[in-house]
Amino acid sequence: MIAHTMTKLLIATMLCAAAVASFADEGMWLFNQPPREILRERYQFDATDAWLEHLQKSSARFNSGGSGSFLSEDGLLISNHHVGADALQKISTKEKNYLRDGFYAHTPAEEIKCLDLEINVLQSIEDVTERINAAVPKDASAADAFAARRKVIAEVEKESLERTGLRSDVVTLWQGGAYHLYRYKRYTDVRIVFAPEQQIAFYGGDPDNFEFPRHDLDICLFRVYENGKPAKIKDFLHFSPMGAREGDLVFVSGHPGRTSRLLTMAELEYRRDQRLPSLLEDLKRLEVLLGNWSRRSEENARQAKDDFFSAQNFRKELEGMIAGLLDPEFFSAKAREEGDFKAKLAGKPEFAEALAAYDKIAEATKTLAAQATRFNLLEEGNAQAFNCESFHLARTLLRAGDEQSKPDGERLHEFSDSGKESLELELFSDKPIYPGLEILTLGDSLTFLCGKLGATDPLVQKILAGKSPHDRAVELINGTKVRDLSFQKKLYAGGASAVATANDPMIELARLVDADARALRKVSEEQNETKKQAHAALSHARNALFGTTGYPDATFTLRLAFGTVKGYEEDGKSVPARTTFASLYERAKDMKNQPPFDLLPRWEKRKSHLNLKTPLNLVDTCDTVGGNSGSPVVNRAGEFVGIVFDGNLQSLSWDYAFSDNQGRDIAVSSAAILEALSKVYEARELTHELVSGRRSK
Repeated sequence: MIAHTMTKLLIATMLCAAAVASFADEGMWLFNQPPREILRERYQFDATDAWLEHLQKSSARFNSGGSGSFLSEDGLLISNHHVGADALQKISTKEKNYLRDGFYAHTPAEEIKCLDLEINVLQSIEDVTERINAAVPKDASAADAFAARRKVIAEVEKESLERTGLRSDVVTLWQGGAYHLYRYKRYTDVRIVFAPEQQIAFYGGDPDNFEFPRHDLDICLFRVYENGKPAKIKDFLHFSPMGAREGDLVFVSGHPGRTSRLLTMAELEYRRDQRLPSLLEDLKRLEVLLGNWSRRSEENARQAKDDFFSAQNFRKELEGMIAGLLDPEFFSAKAREEGDFKAKLAGKPEFAEALAAYDKIAEATKTLAAQATRFNLLEEGNAQAFNCESFHLARTLLRAGDEQSKPDGERLHEFSDSGKESLELELFSDKPIYPGLEILTLGDSLTFLCGKLGATDPLVQKILAGKSPHDRAVELINGTKVRDLSFQKKLYAGGASAVATANDPMIELARLVDADARALRKVSEEQNETKKQAHAALSHARNALFGTTGYPDATFTLRLAFGTVKGYEEDGKSVPARTTFASLYERAKDMKNQPPFDLLPRWEKRKSHLNLKTPLNLVDTCDTVGGNSGSPVVNRAGEFVGIVFDGNLQSLSWDYAFSDNQGRDIAVSSAAILEALSKVYEARELTHELVSGRRSK
């Protein structure tokens, strides 16, 4: 099914994303470079500075991944249930399973504080491209260029933080074609107000995931606090009780994670043949592992629920992406696009650097591919070979001790002064970590390490220390103290000397692999610096040939997308733009109310109270990908009419190319939110706040 739909989707969609989108409603647009002319010409809509600034400052980013928006002057914030799942999991216990059973704070005193959640609200954007590029010597080696760029970026971020007090991140755009400084207001006192039960938030489970029609109430409501009181929010979205109608122009303001629409053929081939299949292999193994462990007991299932859901979700997403990349027509279209662009560059001295960029990118990609297995195992993310929270904590403490004594501009970026507060918020979280689950995942990932490098590999033998993967995991997890908050703070404050004398087995494991991991990271950083410079040359050539209007690939920074509420055709059948509460109950009946299509007792009991014609979920043509989850959907007036929670199966290839032939963004209607809160959950205070924009006094 996935391969079939990807084939249909990707034909003839490979137009350059850096140029103005000339078809459909394509684009993840920068708020400081909005598509004003397109909106005026296509929809007779004027995106004024005031409209854009209000939407920008009403939008929020979650450090756990995902987006949200403010809905009242008293700090009420909405996102998806699956974005809030991490926070719900961390406050849950064996006795109180908020992720499964839901939660509602009837009074402010009942709102539960999240353990390590950070909300970022974008305040301003500044183009710092000239300063960043000026600091890099023109003929510098990749290593020297990377060091120079890292130093100046740290300087820019630190200066901005000290001057404004705002979180300051330099963001690479157009794969190195530009650098913008994003300044955010941070909220770290975030409390949960309402969450429905996971069964209705993720109704239909994995079978319906990335499908449409859908019937999910995928929402979670929070409140941000300052100085112990609900934050006073100037910019928030007015809530529309009616939602959006079919054909309406709508906008999505959110934080798409990563797209790869500007990659070269060499880079796409690496993704298709090596990178994504490796990730999929890892995820399938993890999904089976967590699924089997979860079935052993209810408590196991509770502890692993969020990780298991994430593995299922990402696995299905990757399958769709790989199927798209395996479509020969996609690659033919991409090859033609790249060939046509090279032809425009050929024979023109001013574009010689851009033409040579393709070979540089191919060579750098080849180098990265050659070390990818060891890099993924030992360094990237939390390191595939050591999949447990305890190792992540140990490595952070080890590297913090090593990095703190270095000048800011020479540190690993995650330890820079500008990111210190966010790092410490995550490090010193009092979140629950379950030793049994840690042993399970670490033992499995050590087995995976043996399979990838071989049991006789010298480093593997040192890591296992003469034990089986399971026994080594038991020894490490039961012997480490890194999960103890007081121990963490003592080592962090004491620096390298305190870490060196801690005599902790997990820290010593992190130390054992650190030299190899850092060496792999150094190669990766240098090769990616080469690619940045090459992509910058391509970006400048595109601008010269096509003009500067366009949008860069997604970078988990705030973007604006637009489109219309619109159904589509699939397999000769019309798929309507909206579902309703009536179709929810019909779906449950058709599936004989069996999991994952069962309705909870409160939904059966309150059926007669609902207006069954109320729109529940809707689809639109807005250009979104992962990271947009929780993004507000707004109408021309800037009113909240829905919340993004998914895309359909045909949208999974949007990482590489956009088409609205069948691909759709999926959202929960604001009308459904109000109807459910008032008539199923009888949350009167909350519905009053949504409609009025202020909390009852």
